[in-house]
Amino acid sequence: MEPLLYLAGVLVILVGVVVSIGLHEVGHLLPAKLFGVRVTQYMIGFGRTVWSRRRGETEYGFKAIPLGGYISMVGMFPPAKQGRRERLFQGRPPATAGEAVEDVVEEVEAPSRGRTASTGFFNTLVQDARDSSQDQIQPGEEHRAFYRLAVWKRVVIMLGGPTVNLILGILFTGILLTGFGVVTPTTTVAAISQCIVPATQTRDTCTASDAPAPAAGTALKPGDRITAIDGKPVSTWDDVTAVIRTSAGRPIELTVAAKAGGTERITVTPATNTVPVTNAAGAVEKDANGATRTQTVGFIGITSTEALQRQPVTAVVPAVWNNVTAVAGVIVNLPARLVGVAQAAFGSGERDPNGPISVVGVGRVAGEIAANPQVTVTSKVASLVGILGSLNIALFVFNLIPLLPLDGGHVIGALWEGLRRRVARLLGRRDPGPVDTAKLMPLTFAVAILLGGMSVLLIYADLVRPISIF
Repeated sequence: MEPLLYLAGVLVILVGVVVSIGLHEVGHLLPAKLFGVRVTQYMIGFGRTVWSRRRGETEYGFKAIPLGGYISMVGMFPPAKQGRRERLFQGRPPATAGEAVEDVVEEVEAPSRGRTASTGFFNTLVQDARDSSQDQIQPGEEHRAFYRLAVWKRVVIMLGGPTVNLILGILFTGILLTGFGVVTPTTTVAAISQCIVPATQTRDTCTASDAPAPAAGTALKPGDRITAIDGKPVSTWDDVTAVIRTSAGRPIELTVAAKAGGTERITVTPATNTVPVTNAAGAVEKDANGATRTQTVGFIGITSTEALQRQPVTAVVPAVWNNVTAVAGVIVNLPARLVGVAQAAFGSGERDPNGPISVVGVGRVAGEIAANPQVTVTSKVASLVGILGSLNIALFVFNLIPLLPLDGGHVIGALWEGLRRRVARLLGRRDPGPVDTAKLMPLTFAVAILLGGMSVLLIYADLVRPISIF
């Protein structure tokens, strides 16, 4: 049964990713059609087309590799400005009957291309992008080209996809927090340590030289619920640990609702212990050298049980924002993190559980959760919903990177055009016209190669040295 559960977890994520990508492209498709742009294709995936149907002027379909998607809009790039070509023709006799205008242009422009032979490949990329863009425009439909839209309309179209992912991220996060809740430590005791093991030690067993844990010599038992400390009510695990950590060497009184029934008052004196420093998310913090940061606090040797606790609606937006900033942090530090991934994949390094991960890795994590017999069905569903929410937040942030071919690159191009035109109007100058984003094709080509290489590295690392949560 476990292999089937593992497969079910993977399939849930795969379907979730495909649906999220499809809706992302719908976010581009609907405003594009609303603003009159001719959309020739709506595709989920890349590579060979495995199925498609044409509805009106648009072909809808699926491709063999479901790791992305796109819509094809005509006129993404404006044509090259004609001023330079017209100046080249000045002083030259008209073309003869057997000499095409294109041949004349080829002859006149050949010397300049000869001087820049080292960049011929990139020049070809730029011109091919322009030619392909213009070839898609049907006669009489020049007004339906993407580049002819007002700047704000282009921005709306390009932000439509990421916006859909943000909405999905908020939706899934809302379902997780308000419908299922989040795993939260409770004031119920899960286990009692028999000795004090400093955080500097990697072992989790006691030796004869270890001092006994203060709670081990009391009547406190697993399943007991701490309701008050020194007569002050406590309702969260943070309330309990806050008092214990600051009470080293001072006796404190625990009021306990015993698992067997009744109420007990237990006096215990916290000892000092060295423990890891954790952040607000509960992750262990590292210093500049990568070593675990530690602190000395009061300690009695108890751990708490964890349970799903529903959160109010007001907790959704802060949770989404925290997720957004976390993904942005990963992207900002992506080069260093990819070095760590490569060291783990091809060496003996360890994968950072908070580092970048491919869809393959996410699928493996989902499979582990679904197949783990120690996780309740409710917790499994909640975890899968949380993963889908995080995936959509990641898609939202990643697509806003201001580089072509990502959506953020197109947005920046449109905004730059709007700024140039506004400045020209303020200075009383001629309209500079559309920004020739085709000139960025060499950069786009480089970004595409980097993204492809990153994907291959992450997929390989997730196959040979995956991140495991258990």
